[in-house]
Amino acid sequence: MQNVTQNLDHKNFEVVDLFCGVGGLTHGFVKEDFVVKAGIDFDKSCRFAYEENNQAEFLHKDITVFTGDELVKLYSKGKRKILVGCAPCQPFSIYKNANKNRSPKAGGEDDNSVADEKWKLLYSFADLIDEVEPEIVSMENVPLLVKFNGGKVFNDFVNRLKNRGYVVTWKVVNAQDYGVPQRRKRLLLFGSKFGAVKLVPKTVRDGEYTTVKDAIGHLPWVEDGVAHPDDGLHKARKLSEINKRRIKATKEGGFWRDWDQSLWLECHKKESGKAFRSVYGRMKWDDVAPTMTTCCNGLGNGRFGHPEQDRAITLREAALLQSFPQTYKFLDPNEKFSAPTLARQIGNAVPVGLGVAIAKTIKNHIQEFDN
Repeated sequence: MQNVTQNLDHKNFEVVDLFCGVGGLTHGFVKEDFVVKAGIDFDKSCRFAYEENNQAEFLHKDITVFTGDELVKLYSKGKRKILVGCAPCQPFSIYKNANKNRSPKAGGEDDNSVADEKWKLLYSFADLIDEVEPEIVSMENVPLLVKFNGGKVFNDFVNRLKNRGYVVTWKVVNAQDYGVPQRRKRLLLFGSKFGAVKLVPKTVRDGEYTTVKDAIGHLPWVEDGVAHPDDGLHKARKLSEINKRRIKATKEGGFWRDWDQSLWLECHKKESGKAFRSVYGRMKWDDVAPTMTTCCNGLGNGRFGHPEQDRAITLREAALLQSFPQTYKFLDPNEKFSAPTLARQIGNAVPVGLGVAIAKTIKNHIQEFDN
């Protein structure tokens, strides 16, 4: 554990966000008055939204070959370091072959504990922590990580931090407990050289969550396939004639079981299909939304039907359900509009409300160890 020899203040720290996407986590830190120096992501389509809304540099880089020396140069001289990120579980590298000199495989080539290819980015995250040793680190990820491969990948990450002198704490939380109008369980992990990090308490009482109506009920009506003239992001996918009939036959909070059997898909007629309760479903005004995914604007991809209007939710509605401010700019005027790209960016993002909770947790931790 690091001895604190000078007063600590969050203004003495700077943040770098790995796997930053369009900046949901970064924006949480911005709202908590941290200085974010840069975000790093391999998806270059995220650059506009990230830089436009956060006044931080976006670096289009491959984390598997990004070095500690490059990372250190992003921080100002004399500033303490915070490194945060949400390592995606899918392969993410420019190169087909991983950098064999990094991401060590504890146990040898034939050991079953070798990280599955889809988790290699978490090992690259750990590599950078080893090389730079920022005072505070935080990771947001899917709860599956804790149990994946018998917990091997997660424990490897935790042990790497502990071996570098970090005190590690973690917890699985639901974003709805922090003001996000969405059920979204996530793993939050913190590592600090100063001591144990205490997660901020829930900001919302049980049952008093921010609802779908709270988040999107104020938006103007739009027809499927037609953008609102004042907001290009407020546009829902055009529905086919059969899907238009299906959404009309679905009550608020309902799903395909509401339909006449003539509207059923073939999968619904099978015994195995009876368990699919969310597909083609409508949200409820007085409830939180389901987890936003990269296909959150697709009626057939989950319970993404508008509670009242005969369409799936718009991209703007999806962003609001991810707790992005309505003023957050996603549309690059110099690029062609791509709904699938925007849906991926929004669905992959750390909800801003959860980013605020992470930033507040770290700010409180810094204040706790202020001499």
